[in-house]
Amino acid sequence: LVQRKGTTFIGRIFGPVMLFWFVAIGVLGLGGIARSPVILDALSPHHALVYLVHERPVVSFAVLGAAFLAVTGGEAMYADMGHFGCRPIRLGWFAVALPALALNYLGQGALLLANPKGIENPFYLLVPGWAHYPMVVFATLATIIASQAIISGAFSLTQQAIQLGFLPRMRVLHTASHEMGQIYMPAVNWLLAAGTLAAVLTFGSSDALGGAYGIAVSMLMAVTTVLAALVALQWGYNPLAVAAVNGAFLVVDLVFVAANATKLLEGGWFPLLLACLIAFLMLTWRTGWRMLEQQRSALRQREDEFVEWVLQNPPLRLPGAAAIFTAATSGIPLALTHHLRHNRVLHERVLLVSTIITNTPRVEGGQRMKLVPLGGGITRVLLHYGFMEAPNVMDGLRLACREAGLHGVDPEQITYYFRRVMIVPCGKVPGMALWRKGLFAAMHLNANLPAAYFGVPTSQVVGVGLEVEI
Repeated sequence: LVQRKGTTFIGRIFGPVMLFWFVAIGVLGLGGIARSPVILDALSPHHALVYLVHERPVVSFAVLGAAFLAVTGGEAMYADMGHFGCRPIRLGWFAVALPALALNYLGQGALLLANPKGIENPFYLLVPGWAHYPMVVFATLATIIASQAIISGAFSLTQQAIQLGFLPRMRVLHTASHEMGQIYMPAVNWLLAAGTLAAVLTFGSSDALGGAYGIAVSMLMAVTTVLAALVALQWGYNPLAVAAVNGAFLVVDLVFVAANATKLLEGGWFPLLLACLIAFLMLTWRTGWRMLEQQRSALRQREDEFVEWVLQNPPLRLPGAAAIFTAATSGIPLALTHHLRHNRVLHERVLLVSTIITNTPRVEGGQRMKLVPLGGGITRVLLHYGFMEAPNVMDGLRLACREAGLHGVDPEQITYYFRRVMIVPCGKVPGMALWRKGLFAAMHLNANLPAAYFGVPTSQVVGVGLEVEI
């Protein structure tokens, strides 16, 4: 309910609550340490390594899997990197979260050394009796707030997947005018709510979800290590140094993956099932989109042929300008040829608008736009955006209309033509089963309309229906 207000609004309300929570658990931990300072020996990994080496492998693996649950949740901070950046997250972790968590865990350990029977609930045994109810309230609030990093991170990752062509268009709402990364996606928000309810109904308690947490987070950390190595190689780091550093991290990650794999039947199957389902939908969309583009590219007319035909067979030219949106950067859009074939009219100025998503997070202003005159009053407008940006086509067209090549064109008076493709699944194009083509067609049908996604005023939009067999 509060996501639509944006992370600035959420941070303004929840920031003080989380700061109080971390300070409180840190102080409680200090109280426990003061009663049994010997627990500070646990800061040395020597005791843990000796225990793991001398115990039976089965027991060691079980202990590793259980201990790993102490770090679950830390990865969520970095899922929100696109909203806050590296520096605030690092500062929050090293200055607040890490010290408070370490002190509290040490305090719980000190309490158990003094009273082993407190194993059932060591956290609340650190809390004085008068503070139990307030701490329950703050623990509940902290749990709710902690989910915000996952939710806003899911928005950010979904938007990037859409920009890279792995998911259909969804409605994106910008919640802050001064921060591009702060967005709200209603569809993703409700899917997360449905998934959370499904997990609660399936497992019934947080203890039963331990296996799911362990598998999900350990595999996430292993995948992150591999991706970090690929990024480092892309940035030109020494391959041997990358292999040494990331290889060491990967060995640790894989040990934890193996330890948590023993919980596969105890809930570990749940995140794997969700991951496979999401990957399947993404691959279906990606493959289906390529097949659709393959069919459309075969039907597109060459630019020089179309311009020559327009010059030799001049249609009735309407005053003003029209913008036809197309995913392709060459050839004449099917929406334009379809419109001309049936209506036999053409605007005096025709803009073929393409949005190009680059491999960089953001595009500098000077590289945003490129004009390519084709002749016959037709100009191709190429708008470049980074994969972390939401394409603001209206701003891009306003920028383009200031150029000499589009002098006199008013973007507020342009008629915008959008195609509405109806996909007919058949055996015409090989590469995907018929039922998956049907799934792709359903995803395409329910995707957010291009006009709404690009923020074009609906009063200036004309839809052109097309039917394509795949």
